[in-house]
Amino acid sequence: MLDMRDRLAIVIGGNELAAEKATALIASGARVRVLAPEFTAELLALAEQGEITLQRKAYETGDLAEAFVVVAVATEQEMIEAIWQETQQRGQPVNIVDVPRYCSFILPSILRRGRLTIAVSTAGASPGLAKRIRHQLEETFSPAYGSYVDLAALTRRYLRQQGVAYQTRDAFVQDLVNSPVLTLLESGEVSEALQAAVEVLRLYGVEVTFSELEREFVKEQGYDASSQ
Repeated sequence: MLDMRDRLAIVIGGNELAAEKATALIASGARVRVLAPEFTAELLALAEQGEITLQRKAYETGDLAEAFVVVAVATEQEMIEAIWQETQQRGQPVNIVDVPRYCSFILPSILRRGRLTIAVSTAGASPGLAKRIRHQLEETFSPAYGSYVDLAALTRRYLRQQGVAYQTRDAFVQDLVNSPVLTLLESGEVSEALQAAVEVLRLYGVEVTFSELEREFVKEQGYDASSQ
């Protein structure tokens, strides 16, 4: 995976597929510029919200000078070749959508739940299938997994601070998974989920009060867990 945070990604194309790729890059923390003569309503809305910048013009050699990565939705062979040649000369990673031969990296279909990132890729063979599998995974990994991962990270920190051995920490994770924590988070019972985590910690000799765990969890989440 590339670290895209605060790096410029240029998307060539103004259709729905270009909008999908731009949205994925935004989620990766990139600064996104979209280059095309015309734009879909979704791209115009993203620009109005300040999520992307638009450059209303057809691609010409030299347009990619500032890019860290390039994603192009193109069907004309002449344009594909020109984009490929420019990116290769500049040493820029490039993905020309649905043309694996002209891709130096794959842009997988991404499912994000907070810190949890699940990438689905068919190595460019069938992006539509990757997208369908990602939609299926969305049903398995609910939005609550974002909080679940944050709580797992927080409890792991307590275990390390108490000098709990690595192998024992593995056993703790299994007990946390088997506990009702995730189910409680999914039903919005955050305080009850935190109390369940406190009880699992106690099984491993780690004494943490509910108030302390809640306070630290609030720092992770940015909201008052007791109000949920």
